[in-house]
Amino acid sequence: MKITINNRVIESDNPIRIREIIDDPDYKYMVAKVNNRIRELNYRIPYDATVELLDLTDVRAMKIYDATLRYVVAMAAKRLFPKARIYFNYSISRSVFAGFSGFGRPFTMEDLQELEKEVKTIISADLTLVRKKMSLEEAIKVYKKQGFTDKIKVLEYRKDEIGMMYECDGFYDYMYDFMLPSTGYLKKFEFKYYSPGFLILYPRAECNGEIPPFEDEKVFREVIREANSWGNILKINTIAQLNDTVHEGRALELINICETRHNNQLADLGKKICKEIERTRLVCVAGPSSSGKTTFTNRLRIELLARGVEPILISMDDFYFTNVEEYPKDEFGKPDYEHLNALDLDLFDSVIYKLINGEKVKLPRFDFKTKKRTFTKAIRINSKQPILVEGIHALDDAICPSVPQEQKFKIFIAPLAQYGLDDHTPISLSDMRLIRRIVRDKQFRNTGCESTLALWQSVRAGEFRWIYKYQNNADSVFNSELAYEPLVLAKYAIPVLDEVPEESPQFVTASRLKRFLKYYESISDKWIPCNSILREFVGGSIFYTDDKK
Repeated sequence: MKITINNRVIESDNPIRIREIIDDPDYKYMVAKVNNRIRELNYRIPYDATVELLDLTDVRAMKIYDATLRYVVAMAAKRLFPKARIYFNYSISRSVFAGFSGFGRPFTMEDLQELEKEVKTIISADLTLVRKKMSLEEAIKVYKKQGFTDKIKVLEYRKDEIGMMYECDGFYDYMYDFMLPSTGYLKKFEFKYYSPGFLILYPRAECNGEIPPFEDEKVFREVIREANSWGNILKINTIAQLNDTVHEGRALELINICETRHNNQLADLGKKICKEIERTRLVCVAGPSSSGKTTFTNRLRIELLARGVEPILISMDDFYFTNVEEYPKDEFGKPDYEHLNALDLDLFDSVIYKLINGEKVKLPRFDFKTKKRTFTKAIRINSKQPILVEGIHALDDAICPSVPQEQKFKIFIAPLAQYGLDDHTPISLSDMRLIRRIVRDKQFRNTGCESTLALWQSVRAGEFRWIYKYQNNADSVFNSELAYEPLVLAKYAIPVLDEVPEESPQFVTASRLKRFLKYYESISDKWIPCNSILREFVGGSIFYTDDKK
């Protein structure tokens, strides 16, 4: 048996553990790719293999670090506060929010200090995490003993009878991901008191494996808190709770509630914009990939029309340069389509300036297939017609410098839900957006899952570079999440993810996404309104049809 690792060949007659063949006294490496499959460092390799070691600059390693850190925090909480239930949600500033239910009193700074001390004690002991197979019956007994009733509910929806559990010094838990070999690997983390709980800051791959600086995003904090509160009221914050709505015959009711929330958000936005209509010339809409920007902008236009305001809609995508050679290059020397300077900013500024000043203007239309630009008939707007601008750079202050900031109303759109498999396993919002994109790309862009997954890290890098740093410029945030959407998207996404072959570099991510999607029940699409943001991804949208009769 030959194992190639870091350009070194190791021969062995017996299966060999990855951790035993690497020189890593400082615990730099978190996980490994073995013949393109993610394997824990405690994995024994029984065959010829090529091994790639991954550190915290890799997204998969970062996610495993995050999962193990949550495991240890839950373990420490169980030791100190055995009657309380700790729960985790992804939160502001790329952190994890941890809160308690059943604590019996407010969680204090002193409680956090005690918890942090216990976490550090567990880490310094470098306790081993042992992966164990368990039957469904055994797992239920373990969870009952520890009081993890939320995890028992999830097991009711598991299709197979055998599952995994991790044990560490008598504590059992499962985070639906791989784990680090031992607690001593958790060298980097910070706790920050954040009433009514605390934030966990951890290393991020996009920050070169370091902890990003904390930025208190007040607007987004309130949106996320509202989403969490709303989920608690409706009891839909976990997969088991969401599945219960299906089994109890409440799926149609949930669809109506979610869509009504969107309607209410749009009505509030329309009211705000119309209140300032005398000075508002630009309504700028930006957000990360697959947030539903296009549908949202169309619906906002209709909301304003219903209030007697007639906006015109301009997409920044129509202002790409026609000569690809003019585009900035990415790190691989390829045209960077997400770079601000891939757009003809002078043309954009000129068009907007002339429109605002009452001149007739021809609007460009960019064809992404031919990379050619055509122009519409000249149009003119009046002083009470705002211009709706949609694009990933729409919140950047470099856009339209000729228009004063007080004449711009900026909207950030993103799905800001609080999804979770259970109390200890939040689902990444970027993963939910990725699933939206996988489904849309397959159905409407003839793009296979492998291609979408291969581009995703580049898309994410562009979001951090061009979108998130301007999100605090927003005058308003539109939460585009629809709590019922996983019940619809799972049945579209799983067959597409199944198409990714084992030898593909994208197989690891495809498998991870399927791991939690398979727990969702399925509901019919037929009750989804034709103007829903979800229609942008599954089809049937009123905004993407030529049938106007």
